[in-house]
Amino acid sequence: MDSRENSRAKHIDFILIDLFCVEVAYLVSIILRYGPETFSDLLKPEFAQSFNDFRTVNVVLIAAYIVLMLFTGPHHGIVKRGHIAEIGRITLLNCEMIFVLIAFFFAAQISTVYSRLMIGYIFLIDIVLMMTLRTIRKLILRIKFLDGTESSGVLLVAQKDTAEDFVNTLIKNNSGFYHFKGIIFTDGFTENYYLGIPVIKEKEILDFVKETPINDVYMLTRAGGRLASQFIGMGITVHRAMDLETPNMVNATINQIGNYTVVTSTITRASMGELLIKRVFDIMCSIIGLAFTGIFAIILAPIIKIQAPGPVFFSQTRVGKNGKTFKMYKFRSMYMDAEERKKELMSQNEMNGLMFKMKNDPRIFPAGKFIRKTSIDEFPQFWNILKGDMSLIGTRPPTLDEYENYKRHHMSRLAMKPGLTGMWQVSGRSDITDFEEIVRLDNEYIRNFSIGLDIKIMFKTFGAVFGMKGSK
Repeated sequence: MDSRENSRAKHIDFILIDLFCVEVAYLVSIILRYGPETFSDLLKPEFAQSFNDFRTVNVVLIAAYIVLMLFTGPHHGIVKRGHIAEIGRITLLNCEMIFVLIAFFFAAQISTVYSRLMIGYIFLIDIVLMMTLRTIRKLILRIKFLDGTESSGVLLVAQKDTAEDFVNTLIKNNSGFYHFKGIIFTDGFTENYYLGIPVIKEKEILDFVKETPINDVYMLTRAGGRLASQFIGMGITVHRAMDLETPNMVNATINQIGNYTVVTSTITRASMGELLIKRVFDIMCSIIGLAFTGIFAIILAPIIKIQAPGPVFFSQTRVGKNGKTFKMYKFRSMYMDAEERKKELMSQNEMNGLMFKMKNDPRIFPAGKFIRKTSIDEFPQFWNILKGDMSLIGTRPPTLDEYENYKRHHMSRLAMKPGLTGMWQVSGRSDITDFEEIVRLDNEYIRNFSIGLDIKIMFKTFGAVFGMKGSK
């Protein structure tokens, strides 16, 4: 993975913003050039050829952007880029897109849609839209970087003589995205802090990772081979300097950070393109899902209020990707004192391991049984999916008390975003009573992730829901 691909992977949000701007610019340019009635006219049979031409041009514009994005790296360093540099990059990108569009007009000999005025509108509107929305997004990101909600937690494994230079290099090249959370020294350095960063002992690693979300581990020492394997097994992305031996570095790619060339390894082999498709699909599904959530809320609110007075929605802190916590939402299906009563019922837990499961749970009110049986209680999680806390397909997000009792090999479940549904939910979720089997299935999903696998799980989920095979 070179620096441009790494930039794309980190800035999927800017890619989606740009695609939105291109589409809006094209539609608005049609209205300004031909009038708002154009869209209704294009639906008439006699304008079928014109409709096809307009649609083809739309596809060419989107395709041109995608190709240019993949090969020119327009988002590299975008967060720290100033306004003048930003407007220059956006103008250059749009010049290249317009050049591709004009070349297509001549090559395909399309005259119906060809209009210099419309091309001018596309160029100007897209520049203004991109500049506006990118600026707003960068302001939001900078605020989130400062409070740590969108930053990537970094753990450094190094010797004292190499640590300071790398810390300065990453700070210089990270656009505020990376925050050092700790350093592990392999040469016996015993101070509690180094350059203001906490120094972590090897025996403290598991507890430290539980308490502090870590996304990336950078290793600059030959003595870290065993640690690298442990971190990869915990679902954390590991980067090792190229001049070191790199045994057992699965899914290895190359990345450049300043003067450092590193081999990057992670438990999952998801590519940037697959993650982009996954995120776009999540957004589309979440919008549809939230519409159904609103309908269900209108129907369920009075029933829930009557049978179990209290809020309609239930929120609970769950642990997401790389240990970051978030509020997960559901339609409430239990009485208000459910969490307190859980302690009394632990002796009747049917699960072997960290999860709690009970067939005839007395904490569920009558209508709640139907809500859970039909999985309607899960619909508010489409809000979590839209926000990016969750994905449609993923692993089950653990509760805080489950997470606090995790062993090292359980941490790998956090290598990807948690999902509304996933591998274990469609693999006989009502019959699985061993937490280690759930861990195995989640790891199987992470290690073998593909868009095809997501589609397969989605169809299996439909079968499980319509067959009312239970809920997690």
